[in-house]
Amino acid sequence: MIEYRNLRVALLGAGSVGAQVASLLLEHGDELANRAGAGLELVGVAVRDLDAPRTANIPRELLTTDAESLILGADIVIELMGGLEPARTYILQALTSGADVITGNKALLATHGPELFELAEQVGAQLYYEAAVAGAIPIIRPLRDSLAGDRIKRILGIVNGTTNFILDRMDTAGESLEVALATATELGYAEKSDPSADIEGFDAAQKTAILASLAFHTTVPLDAVYREGITAITIEQVDAARKAGYVIKLLAICERMTDADGVEGVSARVYPALVPRSHPLAAVHGAKNAVFIEAEAAGDLMFYGAGAGGIETASAVLGDLVSAARRHVIGGPGVAESTHANLPILPISRVITRYQITLSVVDQPGVLAAVATLFSEHGVSVETVTQSVQAGADPAQPSATLVIGTHEASEADLAATVAALETSQVVRAVTSVLRVEGS
Repeated sequence: MIEYRNLRVALLGAGSVGAQVASLLLEHGDELANRAGAGLELVGVAVRDLDAPRTANIPRELLTTDAESLILGADIVIELMGGLEPARTYILQALTSGADVITGNKALLATHGPELFELAEQVGAQLYYEAAVAGAIPIIRPLRDSLAGDRIKRILGIVNGTTNFILDRMDTAGESLEVALATATELGYAEKSDPSADIEGFDAAQKTAILASLAFHTTVPLDAVYREGITAITIEQVDAARKAGYVIKLLAICERMTDADGVEGVSARVYPALVPRSHPLAAVHGAKNAVFIEAEAAGDLMFYGAGAGGIETASAVLGDLVSAARRHVIGGPGVAESTHANLPILPISRVITRYQITLSVVDQPGVLAAVATLFSEHGVSVETVTQSVQAGADPAQPSATLVIGTHEASEADLAATVAALETSQVVRAVTSVLRVEGS
């Protein structure tokens, strides 16, 4: 029997993911040791309440409320507490002590990532975070390692399972957003007390900051990520999208681009967008996640799977644990994050995109020409126009519906066009404005 050196592993947090990590580590410790080349001893699990119910059985003697003592006696620290504090303080303590750290804390990395990575580099430790984006899907390591020699052009990601579930129910079951949200809450996908982190796009924005920083070797702060949620999406928009050959998805978009002034930079944004049904992301249903990468040499790549769930996310954590253990066996300092490209972060106004705009207009001669003039005055080219008479309209004030698709233009010009349409005498209402991505 092979005898391995022993590595002491401390776990901070025993929620849905942490409890599964502890259970799997205890159950499969020998198998993981064979893969890592070192014994992995779970020396303790720090919790706030020793008597709280847990989703997996953890031996009582492993539980402790003394996180600091646990950290100082560990070779590898796994942080699965969530939130900014005390998680940030504990990770700083672990790194300072020389321990490698594994975390799934997307909010912390998006907010304090540069500070944590800098300290890890200074002390020669390693910070692993595969579980921070897209749950069980391996995306961090492919971006950081496998594609490090390539030039990534764009990432389109469905990185929030709750919003994908809601939009998918609206599309496939014809439910309103309110009904679909209630279904998501009942199934445990949405937070019952406050689902805003999901439906307002905050969760996706945190993951976008992490992905963009990795993909473009540039620090992308969270406050530089443009964000819109899905709360304004209506069943009418979903139905219209289906008829036009699209599906609405909340997308995390990370893009290397050159704006109209010739400035090369990075765009990081989150918003609901029309995706052609022929695009692979259109087939991502339920609460699944997917990340679609467009690379210069590798071409198009897609990573698909479970974006959340205790045991699924635990898979990513244990993968990082094996990697950390192998590093201890081999020796040498940790690998620093590559964030030295220092590309500027472009504001949303400089993004080049396409719109689909739905208008309620006066049904009379010359309206189409008047609308087309407004587009032309703002430098936006119209690609497609469909017109239909609105059913049930007042015969004395007949109305029509125009659905206008644009060619690519700057976000600033498109927004100015919409503003002009809203004040036009021939436009009764701008009923829908959605961006088109993935075509």
